Amino acid sequence: MKLKLLTIILLMSGNLFSQEIDKEKIDQYITYIENNNGGIGSLSIYKDGNEVYNRSFGQGKLINVNYNKDTKYQIASVTKMITATLIFKLIEAGKLKLDTKLSDFFSDIPNSKKITIKNLLGHTSGLGNFAIRDGVIWVTEKASDKEIYDEIKKQGVTFEPDEKVVYSNSAYILLRMILEKKYKKDYNKIVIQEIIKPLHLKNFASIKSNPVNTFKSYKFTGTWNEIKEIEYTNVIGVGDIASTTKDMNIVINNLFQENLVNNKSLEVMKPVGKDEWGHGLALFPFGEKIFFGHSGDVLGSHSVLMYSPKDHISIAYCTNGERIPTNTFIEDLISNIYNKELKLPEIK
Repeated sequence: MKLKLLTIILLMSGNLFSQEIDKEKIDQYITYIENNNGGIGSLSIYKDGNEVYNRSFGQGKLINVNYNKDTKYQIASVTKMITATLIFKLIEAGKLKLDTKLSDFFSDIPNSKKITIKNLLGHTSGLGNFAIRDGVIWVTEKASDKEIYDEIKKQGVTFEPDEKVVYSNSAYILLRMILEKKYKKDYNKIVIQEIIKPLHLKNFASIKSNPVNTFKSYKFTGTWNEIKEIEYTNVIGVGDIASTTKDMNIVINNLFQENLVNNKSLEVMKPVGKDEWGHGLALFPFGEKIFFGHSGDVLGSHSVLMYSPKDHISIAYCTNGERIPTNTFIEDLISNIYNKELKLPEIK
């Protein structure tokens, strides 16, 4: 699920970054993709807290699909960044601690007396991936929380807490359940209360809020055809939120402006040094350029949301029809933002 980005060499004159992003060059890149059926998606770029670029592409290739500027994309595991933010809000309120044990909430989970909230946030719990059962993705059909919880218990742990880092969807399902216990309300209502209303988001919703005007996922086989996705009620708090790229950028800019959590919490959320994972945020290195954020992948939709604290640039990208790998798109985009020469993708 974690987006793997190759380190690219940025050809720059010194360490200075131009205040102006070359929108024409980015447009050339997007137009090339659109004209060659290279994908379907949306891109939003913010600089210094303001949107400087927003474009959707490829939607016109879809047959009998209605859409507009408010049509949302499934942002998949970028949802985990929201879940982590909500956990840190509880910690700041004194209602939870990083060293609180999982056994305080779910004592029958294996190793729950050793696993902490910090382990769950940082993928160091030893818990696995409930979405894959017997080698098969089984969450394409609606399941109950009990079925999911039982699968987490059945899978158990594969290592001791803090022994290593292994991405865990099961850990974030449990974090969502903890949030619901502490707030005494469903996850979607917590997101409305703590994220949507304070930030005045218009196109951002957890699945139980029944978001409308949301894109399906597509695969290209000469033409774009809809594919079956996972059942999003099975991944609440893990990968269920739908959003526009603009609203995604509003969220991450407010996160780094410390409008959602304080500086202490933000520093704990971020990875340290060359670590890939922090506690809700991932590291995205591009040569000397460092971004923090999260990525997401389900069966047909993919997303990236990331922020550069040094350059105050944030990038939100969603695709519901991927032909150019998302990591390639982001690498090309970073190159086009920071370099003088236009870099175009290969469309196979």
